[in-house]
Amino acid sequence: MNGTKLLSSITDNLNEMGLARMSESLMNAYKSPDFLNKDRLELISEMVNDEYQIRISKKIESRLRHAGLLGSPETIDSCVDSIEREYKPNSIVSMLKNLDFIANGQNVCILGASDSGKTYLARALAIEACRFYKVEYHHCSRLLENVAALKSVDFVKYSRKIKALIKADLLVLDDFLLNSIMDEQELKVLFSILEGRIEAKASTVVCSQRQPESWTSMMMNDAVSADAILKRITRHYTVVINCRSDN
Repeated sequence: MNGTKLLSSITDNLNEMGLARMSESLMNAYKSPDFLNKDRLELISEMVNDEYQIRISKKIESRLRHAGLLGSPETIDSCVDSIEREYKPNSIVSMLKNLDFIANGQNVCILGASDSGKTYLARALAIEACRFYKVEYHHCSRLLENVAALKSVDFVKYSRKIKALIKADLLVLDDFLLNSIMDEQELKVLFSILEGRIEAKASTVVCSQRQPESWTSMMMNDAVSADAILKRITRHYTVVINCRSDN
């Protein structure tokens, strides 16, 4: 079999296996003037790397889409002290950027006034995490309402949903306690999710403009549940974003 036929056979096989980028790389390399002078391992490395990068990009895109963050503009490098805001404690954002808190199953509580940048930081961390991890991003009130309602109509689907929320490498609960939790089932759902993630050593990020000392009054004045939830959310890292101006 001559070179052209062998090349055709190889590229056909690669395409059939769904390795179109590798097939294209091989074809381009074969047509290059220095093809015969290339190191064989270097040539293989180039072809594999091209295919690998395509697949990684697709995986990241899929994770972003699942989290509802595809196309979101937030970047972790933009979360720096400025004339508008500061992040406390010092260097906390730089430390979180390496995502070790996810690998270690640690939680992050982001506190600050309305429009201080809590959601931006949470979304930026979630987007960064999608490079390596499966992420769930939800507005807390909406999630609790939907999951509690699901429990009453389809327990099997409810169980699957809870399992998925517990299993995710990173769960972001935005606007935590923006509104009071007045439904006992919603409070139980929240506790089940947080408790399950603690047991699974999975990381959770919570954003709230409410100070922790006010949480009990917003959870049906259930001091026991509020204390248990507070301890789970704030047991590792707390980030406070302070606004410096009204700009």
